[in-house]
Amino acid sequence: MSNKPIYITEYDLERLRVLLQNAYVNDYRNSEYLDMLQNELNRAVIVPAQDIPANVITMNSTVALEDLDTREEETYTLVFPDDADIGQGKISVLAPIGTAMLGYEVGDTFEWEVPAGKRRLRVKRIIYQPEASGDYHL
Repeated sequence: MSNKPIYITEYDLERLRVLLQNAYVNDYRNSEYLDMLQNELNRAVIVPAQDIPANVITMNSTVALEDLDTREEETYTLVFPDDADIGQGKISVLAPIGTAMLGYEVGDTFEWEVPAGKRRLRVKRIIYQPEASGDYHL
């Protein structure tokens, strides 16, 4: 986790807050990942969807990340838990890497604890960001 500010749209923040409220009383209630996501939201700079820079990872963005240890490139789409399918590269915002990448910009690096240990990743490029495409409510 970093101290660098991250950017989240007002619309994504609303939906993520609802997700957290529901998750705390349902299946995820004992998950440390809920607290991690809440911590990320607490430090976020909140902006209107139309004002989010095109180089920031928002919900439903597809991004290329570079593993700084292996130099391998990985492509993920950041989604809500119901849409997650790692076989299709759709990673939940409640998964460690999903929580980690939310709000970061192209060129940013971050370290995050995952079940297999610590990962060091760099945001290489954004392939698709809904807001940059005019899709403000995806």
